Amino acid sequence: MIDRRQALGGIAAMFGASLYAPLARAATAAAAKGGGIPVISEGPPSVQVFTAPQRALMSALSDRVIPTTDTPGAIAAGVPEYIEKLLADWSTPEDRVPIIAGLDAIAARAQADYKKPAAQLTPAQHDALLTLAMDDKLPGGAAFFGPFRQMVIAGYYTSEIGITQEREYLPVPGSYDGAFPYSNVNKVYSS
Repeated sequence: MIDRRQALGGIAAMFGASLYAPLARAATAAAAKGGGIPVISEGPPSVQVFTAPQRALMSALSDRVIPTTDTPGAIAAGVPEYIEKLLADWSTPEDRVPIIAGLDAIAARAQADYKKPAAQLTPAQHDALLTLAMDDKLPGGAAFFGPFRQMVIAGYYTSEIGITQEREYLPVPGSYDGAFPYSNVNKVYSS
């Protein structure tokens, strides 16, 4: 069975040189230690990274990056907890600045545009705010969006849900069949 450490190494390869620093640190540690327990361990974060409103917004935005469809989404996979643990245990205070500043900019824009706390907005409104961040139309938007998206993807695809329900892990996929019909492929294979 693939574990979170192996999956994190695959995530690092996927993002390459532009990998967000805390993810790169965790992936490097995963590569150095090999198999075993997950590199981002269970338990509470070593420090509190987010305020309650920031945590609620981060959770809502995580759900917009990977929403629930025919498979569970980011919240069911524990991505918000993963992000806070990653930022608490694998980041420097400087690494956290663009994430916290981005959440604060989104919260301020939500209040200005919708007159409501950002965590209480509709999915369409969250999508609009994430698009503004992605297009760097919010203060620090691009500095927030790229790393935030990477953390959501890494958290999801290294979770049990991401590994076993979204993707399919076959340690030995079987014999080679060069004429295997693509229409028979159910899921993308994890390695």
